[in-house]
Amino acid sequence: MLLRSSQGITRSIILCAQRYSTMWPTKAYVNGEWCDAKSGKTFDVVNPATGKTIATVPDLDASDVQVAINAANDAFNTWKKTTAKERSDLLRNWYNILVENKDYLADILTSEAGKPLAESLGEMAYGNSFVEWFSEEARRTYGEHVPSPNKTKEILMIRQPLGPVGLITPWNFPVAMITRKAGAALAAGCTCVIKPAENTPITALALAKFAEDAGIPKGVINVVTTSRENTPEIGKLLCESPDIYGISFTGSTEVGKLLYKQCSSTVKRVGLELGGNAPFIVFNGADINKAVAGAMASKFRNCGQTCVSANRFIIQKNVFSEFVDKLKVEMDKLVMGDGKTCGVNMGPLINLAQADKVDRIVNDAKNKGAKIITGGKRALSFGERFYEPTLITNVTKDMACYVEEIFGPVAVCIEFDTEQEGLEIANSTKRGLAGYFYSNDLSQVWRVAKALEVGMVGINEGIISATEAAFGGVKESGLGREGSHHGMDEYTEIKYICFGNLEY
Repeated sequence: MLLRSSQGITRSIILCAQRYSTMWPTKAYVNGEWCDAKSGKTFDVVNPATGKTIATVPDLDASDVQVAINAANDAFNTWKKTTAKERSDLLRNWYNILVENKDYLADILTSEAGKPLAESLGEMAYGNSFVEWFSEEARRTYGEHVPSPNKTKEILMIRQPLGPVGLITPWNFPVAMITRKAGAALAAGCTCVIKPAENTPITALALAKFAEDAGIPKGVINVVTTSRENTPEIGKLLCESPDIYGISFTGSTEVGKLLYKQCSSTVKRVGLELGGNAPFIVFNGADINKAVAGAMASKFRNCGQTCVSANRFIIQKNVFSEFVDKLKVEMDKLVMGDGKTCGVNMGPLINLAQADKVDRIVNDAKNKGAKIITGGKRALSFGERFYEPTLITNVTKDMACYVEEIFGPVAVCIEFDTEQEGLEIANSTKRGLAGYFYSNDLSQVWRVAKALEVGMVGINEGIISATEAAFGGVKESGLGREGSHHGMDEYTEIKYICFGNLEY
């Protein structure tokens, strides 16, 4: 089930907020300096729960970001020569500082992303774990000695850092998506230019401040803040710059395709973690109570705004009614509101555009004959960006909710008869990030796990993300893997070294 804010958690973070709210970093971070845009332009950061401006940050343009690229290149010349242990120690320092300041960071996160405080603290633990993990993996970027086919030759393969990289991160997990990328990049010996989402730039700046406090040298981490209007030119610059050797992007499939195309001009390394359309299958033999608990955790975390959120609940005929009835009971227990309020466990959507999108998808289903079991409209008594937890049945293939990634608190339930039919529905999409299913039949578990066309599978489990596991998708859900020891692969090159004319 979802975490609920406790009185103690809320009091602790409110006190922390009172102490630190005036100390939020609100300038870009380039080459170890806190700076404004050369143009003097800024943009507002809005609390999605209240609709109020909480900060104003610099709106950098391409000329500003070029300075950051230059700084990352200069710093790379020395950073790449540091030992793995030196990088490990600095990352460990960063991790320790992040843990010490988790309440401060959680307050920022709730203020600009709208998450309940308990969820923000959960993201802090998750995000911090990547810095810890890669501080350890830094010392494990092993090479290989390969037995040579020739007596006078020896073959070695070593790993070297890719170079300066561009990290373009989303608003839904502004801590974890930065630490998962930057932790691996820095551990490998790369420097980085981070472009956070315009909705959540303060979190990124706070992470940079604590990296500075940890002793990470100037130019190794740069954070460039840009408005939605300037974002396309900044993305294009990072992708096409010959001084950026890799791009890691988490966001929509549509934007990912554009960045992928732009990167082709310099043939740089590209890591893409893109949109999902996760199936959540419940078979007749499943434990329905556990399936409902998993559905709540997967669907309503961060108000449904996660790339691995269950998007289509595909329920076998014999248990369809039971699952829907029990899911409605649990959905009706959700408490909406400002994430800093005690007891709230579901906050707002990130912005008005997202609220409009969810409303459009639900109204489309209504107009085409779907049944709204609960919810179905904006929760305007809480604010413009709030949407009622919504449960939909009688869904048909011509409805937007059948094919689109909703990214909101809407559970779409589709009935199926046979296992093969359920799999066909699950795989009838160009996306393939995560998938879930519930079954107690061991043979079925193996069949379905292999047959699902996704990069990650949750079996009798609704929360699958873990630092130790490889995160990524197939089909149009992306390229490469983040987290786990494979996360280092995105930031290293393999160099083959041949020693010839040896005498023994």
